[in-house]
Amino acid sequence: MTSLRSALTRLFAEAGSEGFVHVRDLDTGAETGHGADTRVVLASVFKIPIALEYARQAADGRLDPAARHTVTAAYRAGGSGTDGCAHDVEMSTRDLAFMMMTISDNAATDLLLDVVGADRVRGTLDGLGFEGFGVSSCRDLDDTIRRELGLDPDRSLDDQLAGVPPERLAALSVGDPARSPSSTPREVTALLAALWRDEAGPARACAEVRGLMGQQVWQHRLVSGFPENGVRIAGKTGTDFVVRNEAGVVEYPDGGRYAVGVFLRTASPADRQPAADRAIGRAARAVVDHLRSRQDGLRRF
Repeated sequence: MTSLRSALTRLFAEAGSEGFVHVRDLDTGAETGHGADTRVVLASVFKIPIALEYARQAADGRLDPAARHTVTAAYRAGGSGTDGCAHDVEMSTRDLAFMMMTISDNAATDLLLDVVGADRVRGTLDGLGFEGFGVSSCRDLDDTIRRELGLDPDRSLDDQLAGVPPERLAALSVGDPARSPSSTPREVTALLAALWRDEAGPARACAEVRGLMGQQVWQHRLVSGFPENGVRIAGKTGTDFVVRNEAGVVEYPDGGRYAVGVFLRTASPADRQPAADRAIGRAARAVVDHLRSRQDGLRRF
């Protein structure tokens, strides 16, 4: 265990970051980690419980997955998916969840959060025992950034960030777990375990969230650590200036299933940090390999 922690510390340092990680075997309950109880900024990882609340309400018949909603300019701030569209976009409730989880569409996230109710998301998390798991709208986080930097509230945030010094971006409250939606790596993997064991809601709801996470398009973080054919990964990334994360589940052909969360705080707020992205995959692989090596009777992949 000491050698694993030393290896992870070196790995994160080489990527110019500080990292925290936790992994748990979904079937045996075995677990290991590095800074697993440290509070970390979730960034878009907080979209997982929003998807869960949507799926629970759909499974219970409280909302119609096919109901139509319009992503208007009130939700769009620039970014992936409908968030960067020039004109209004209409789609179903289910497709809002799909856009949120597959490409991390912030506009779809905020509209879906309005549909399901932020209070209901909070109530579900608390009822499941995840009182420390933070959630927010993307709009509220963007407004906080504008206030802290003194930016025009009526202009695109992205258009105004180009000239902001890196040190000011690194000091924003969205990168501080005491002032932004946060959790711990251990709590995040516990939520994933509840989803994969059908303990977070009706089995149909949990299966829908798993399916959405399995369609995430980003392949540069967790996936980079598990390139072998036959290994399945379902995950959700999170990125915000000095924050780079991914949480998900790795499933091996021999039946081994592992919930893993890797959370990085980087030295730079630069958009492109391939070394940090690769470090997430390498760290996930290291802790999963360590856990698998301790399990008797597993076929080695």
